[in-house]
Amino acid sequence: MMPDVFNSDMFSLVSLTDAINKLPYKPSRLGEMGLFQTQGVATTTIVIEELHGVLSLLPTVRRGGPATVNRPSKRSARSFLIPHIPLEDAVLADDVLNVRQFGSETQADTVAKVVNDKLQAMRQSHELTLEYHRIGAVKGIVLDADGATAIYNLFTEFGLTQTTQDFAFTVGSTVIRTAILAVIRAIETALGAANYDHIHCLAGKSWIDAFIDHDDVRAAYERYQDGVNLRNDPRKGFEFAGVTFEEYRGSIGAVKFVADTEAHFFPVGVPGLFKTYNAPADFVETAGTLGQPLYVKQERMDFDRGIRLHTQQNPLCMCTRPQVLVKGTMS
Repeated sequence: MMPDVFNSDMFSLVSLTDAINKLPYKPSRLGEMGLFQTQGVATTTIVIEELHGVLSLLPTVRRGGPATVNRPSKRSARSFLIPHIPLEDAVLADDVLNVRQFGSETQADTVAKVVNDKLQAMRQSHELTLEYHRIGAVKGIVLDADGATAIYNLFTEFGLTQTTQDFAFTVGSTVIRTAILAVIRAIETALGAANYDHIHCLAGKSWIDAFIDHDDVRAAYERYQDGVNLRNDPRKGFEFAGVTFEEYRGSIGAVKFVADTEAHFFPVGVPGLFKTYNAPADFVETAGTLGQPLYVKQERMDFDRGIRLHTQQNPLCMCTRPQVLVKGTMS
């Protein structure tokens, strides 16, 4: 009779959750940039306040405790339900039996390897989804997996209008540097006194092709290409007129993270500008605790035919100053 390994500490909520959060991170561009600060919250809803174009969290207080003092200035606030993204898979009895026939490991170790393989695949799906939400926060509109349904739009939520700069690549009189300077000025105006390291641009393939093929840019890009082998890290992008440009190639099937004909400009190095708030899982054990990036739980299937694995993430990716997000178009 097969021992009940799934009731061991190895397969508890805490152990499984620790395991999936320790699995190797699959690199993604925004993840590589370290753009987002991550913070766990103890609730599934947070209140976002807008004051002078800056969004901030209102602190929670104990029931009956003193309330936050209202400041006499124009502000708006609304609650945001943190997205809940579950995923399920299963480890069947046949999966374990077939693997056990080929190895000399103990049964618990062998089952753990099967579970680990499942968790690796599930984590990759969660990471890709998180990257999709991050790029949405960079654009100011976080979309659902269908690429059309908005989970939230920061501009409409707070009555803001996004700055759009048209790069008329096909017009002979267009001066690209002037258009870029207009973007920089718009971002610096929105930032006010806040300091930043540099301005970055993530662009679709058609936009970036037209950009580097423009007469104003071509010579500078060719010099950049000639010196690629002399630089330590060429992945940081191509700098022109004080902005770092790079093509963003992420996609899920037909859903592209950045449209081919669009570019998105944002400042880098502003503390607290981009945040990811993680809510706790909808488990009894996690109620009232600070949220983790990922959770895993398992339950026995009917007639002991296997174990069902449940993973979930509850992230809210935000830009706390959405007016600094400038959209570039092409004509």
